[in-house]
Amino acid sequence: MMALTKSLIVLRNLTLVFCFIISCAAKAQAYDHPVKIGVVGLTHTHVHWILGRPDLGDIEIVGIVEPNKELAARYAKQHGYPMDIVFDTMEEMIEKCQPEAVTAFGTIYEHLKVVEICAPLGIHVMVEKPLAVSMEHAVKMEALSKKHKIHLLTNYETSWYASHDKAFEMVTNKDIGELRKLVVHDGHQGPFEIGVNKEFLDWLKDPVQNGGGALTDFGCYGANLITWFMKGEKPVSVTAVTQTFKPDLYPDVDDEATIILTYPKTQGIIQASWNWPIARKDLEIYGVSGQIFCDNSNDLRFQLSEKSPEKKLVLPQRPYPYNDPFALFSSVIRNKLILHDNDLSGLKNNMIVIEILEAAKLSAKERKSIGLAP
Repeated sequence: MMALTKSLIVLRNLTLVFCFIISCAAKAQAYDHPVKIGVVGLTHTHVHWILGRPDLGDIEIVGIVEPNKELAARYAKQHGYPMDIVFDTMEEMIEKCQPEAVTAFGTIYEHLKVVEICAPLGIHVMVEKPLAVSMEHAVKMEALSKKHKIHLLTNYETSWYASHDKAFEMVTNKDIGELRKLVVHDGHQGPFEIGVNKEFLDWLKDPVQNGGGALTDFGCYGANLITWFMKGEKPVSVTAVTQTFKPDLYPDVDDEATIILTYPKTQGIIQASWNWPIARKDLEIYGVSGQIFCDNSNDLRFQLSEKSPEKKLVLPQRPYPYNDPFALFSSVIRNKLILHDNDLSGLKNNMIVIEILEAAKLSAKERKSIGLAP
């Protein structure tokens, strides 16, 4: 009987997944034709997100840029794309494949070059988090995107969490009173420790190519989310402490960072680490009267007052196109939805993210709080 029950649960879960994919595919078919996408770089392992994505009819990968042919061939074997769509340079891929948009999965330092080449050609760009390695790069990218009227989005895994969407709704509705504190925990045991492939690890621990260590890799999530909850308001000041607990593995970058964002009536705390014993991406939100805990993408707990009991929600995946970066990207390109400034993928939010990260690096270096211009 127990074996039968387990089999029925597995069957039910598989049925739900199948129905969800069919539903997404049906909605994606509303497009006249899929957006032609070029994938620039394969060294960021988040690239498996787009390479392994089911075909929903909303995007079509027409070309890939990756000079490391061994890496490209390895992923081709895993995902089934032909090697004749892989090119050494963006220029060659654009000329041969004519993409409408590109997704950048190389180093963070390379994001600027992607925009410099694509923006003048009217090709839209989505980069993997964070937007840039520095404010200098970010300002140039912003100027190019505005001059040439392209969409420039930044993708974070946490942008698609149903728990975050529900928490944002509750905070906006003042369910826990005026916002007082947000605490964001992100990270894992370390990229080397979890077995990140060499092509990714080589630049993750490079202060030039990545812009930092854990502070950049995981601090960006907290800066993005806190800026969103604060409706695009900049912090008054940024204070950060960084450490390197494992200099034998990460000699040139931090592996531990704590960042405090000070607002007139709210405080944000970002704990970014390559030292967590258990990988995590979770969020704590405290108001004057209540509190919310986003434990992961779907599990949310809340307590609206000290006298009320804690309640738990298990939330379903968000609807298409808010469940997937490439669905959102294609919807924006096809004018099916408008991306607002403070949206998690939006440019204004992510310019503030880079300003926060740059101030955090300076704060840690100089051991003092850094004020931000209004």
